[in-house]
Amino acid sequence: MQGLSQGDYFIIKALEDGVQVIGLTRGSNTKFHHAEKLDKHEMLVVQFTEHTSAIKIKGKAIIHSSVGQVQNDE
Repeated sequence: MQGLSQGDYFIIKALEDGVQVIGLTRGSNTKFHHAEKLDKHEMLVVQFTEHTSAIKIKGKAIIHSSVGQVQNDE
């Protein structure tokens, strides 16, 4: 199965208030570099970049990407 790569966009849809989306940096010293908080039914379009290697999602959400859809039921 092919995974997401730099430049790929995906959508996060909050299923509850207070869903946290946290971007993590690339490199040997991984750090948080960006955070968003979504309310129920809000959506955020995000992408991996030269600075972002991972995205952490806390809370109930649906993630849509080119490789499929996954739901975080927490």
